[in-house]
Formats: sequence, C-alpha cells, structure tokens
Amino acid sequence: MFDLLVVFGVALLFIQIIRILLSDCDLHLQWYCKFGETPASLKGKVVWITGASSGIGEALAYKLSSVGCKLILSARREDRLKQVKDHCLKQNQGIGTEDIFILPLDLLDFGSHANAVEVVLKYFKKIDVLVNNAGRSQRALWEKTSLEVDKAMLNVNVLGLLSLTKCILPQMIKQNYGRIVITSSLAGKLGAPGLGSYSGSKHALHGWFEALRIEGYNYNIDVTMVCPGPVFSEALLHAFTESGEKTLGVEMKPTEKRMTAERCAYLMSVAMANDLDEVWLSGNPELFFLYLYQYFPTITRRLGRRIGAKRVKKLQSGMTNLH
Repeated sequence: MFDLLVVFGVALLFIQIIRILLSDCDLHLQWYCKFGETPASLKGKVVWITGASSGIGEALAYKLSSVGCKLILSARREDRLKQVKDHCLKQNQGIGTEDIFILPLDLLDFGSHANAVEVVLKYFKKIDVLVNNAGRSQRALWEKTSLEVDKAMLNVNVLGLLSLTKCILPQMIKQNYGRIVITSSLAGKLGAPGLGSYSGSKHALHGWFEALRIEGYNYNIDVTMVCPGPVFSEALLHAFTESGEKTLGVEMKPTEKRMTAERCAYLMSVAMANDLDEVWLSGNPELFFLYLYQYFPTITRRLGRRIGAKRVKKLQSGMTNLH
C-alpha cells in the first residue's frame, strides 16, 4: 500500500511539473482559466487603470472594455490615452464614449491625487477596482546604480501607487467593497541581477499591499498581486540605467521570448474576475524557476548564483536588452 502511495505521489508530481513547463501562468490561475469565472463577469465594474497609455495597461483597457467595464484611463500622455479610448470604442459597439473617462495623471505629483479621486467620483460615483499598473523598469548593475536612481524607482513604483491608493481607500471603505490590483513582477518575488532597484521596489509593493489585504478584510477590500515575467511593452525604452540622467532607449524585438501584452491582460482579467490573491504570469524557464524558489529556496539560490553570474557578465559586456 505504501509503495502504491509513493508511486502515485511521484506520478502526480511529474504531471504537475509537466503542466508548469507547458503553461504560461501558475497552476492556480491555470485552473481558473478553464473552470472559473470569465472576464465577462466584470461587466459594469468601474475600473481605474494607471499606466494605461501603453503595454499591459493599454491591453488591459482593451480587454476590460470588451466585456463592458467602465474605465478611467490614466497616464501622463493624454494624446496616447485618447488613442486608447478611440480604439476601445471602435472595437466594442456595446459601450459609449461616456463609459471611458480620460484622466491625465502624474503619479509623482502626490498633491494632485486627492483631487483626481474627487473628479472620478463626481463622474462615476464609485470605484470598484483600482489597477496600480504604472511604473518604470531599470537595467544596471547594483554597484554602478546611483542612490538617486534607487530613490526615483521607489517614488515611481511604490510611493506614487501608495499615494493614489490612500486617496481612494476612504471611498472603498465607505462603499464596503473594492479591489486593488498591483502590477508587480517576478522580480518582486526574487532578486534579479541587473534589476536591483526595480526588484527592490517591486518587493516593497508586496510588503505594503499584503498588509493592506489583511487590514481591508473587514471592509471587503481585497488585493490582487500580479507578477508578470518578460512582457512585450515599452519598458526598456524608458528604463532607468545607472544614473537618473539617461534612459535605456532599447526597443524590444519581435523575436524575443516574451508574453504578449494581450495575453497578460487576459490572464490579469481572469485573476480579477475570480478574486485571486496572487498570480504569476510567465513562460519558462522563468515560471519553473519561481516554483523552485518558492518550495526549495536554498537550492534555487545556489542555482541562481550560477545563472546570475552569466547574466552579470552579459551586463558588464554592454548587453542591455536582457529580460
């Protein structure tokens, strides 16, 4: 009997490993994609997306508008937001121009956030979901990165999001419901060489918003942490380098092994529809490596040193378009 249980356990583990290797998301989310609520269940929700002018935020706007969500689109580039809105309206005949509200917003202008929330509430009367998607990436070795870049990353990727969330939270408490969605990263789960400041800022988001998840329980306010791996976007164009005076300016090539923004947006919308706490969105080997790190951290750290050493050498040689 014991031997049969061992064989069954090994077989089950083997099947799960195969599922991970063939997937582009964690097993929990994979199950909900097949058997859970579809994004269509979000119809009628008022969703505020920051960083909506390109990449994941833009793709999420298209996906949510296609299922009948009412949207607030925010970013600094108003012209791009107008293009995103126009595309939403052209692709979806069931929504009107009044269902998508454009609100230019600079997350670093902390003093403007309270007024922005008032403007949104005056227009839609409520906010069901806040998608904290805005942020910047970074590519530079730890030893060469200036403290100014570290501060800038925390301001953009953490404090700006916290400021806006703190302004929205009283309304969600008053409503007695709400969901905060955070675009984190696989780099928010484990450190990655060449992304020290970025990885640190994403780790900080997990600490702050996991605390909010617990505190918000009595008000039916929940948090969804979204951890994408490499995704096609403009991230490398605007990424910080070792100093704050210069951006990376690298365009991603179509041949690179990355998830499309559209696929990422779909998986995010499934996570939102099913009230999932945390999801991992990535192909392999990144996804498999994260599973190893989750359950075998000591072994994975040792393996990571070997893999990381090769990455450091590439960065030292001048390669900039690493994931």
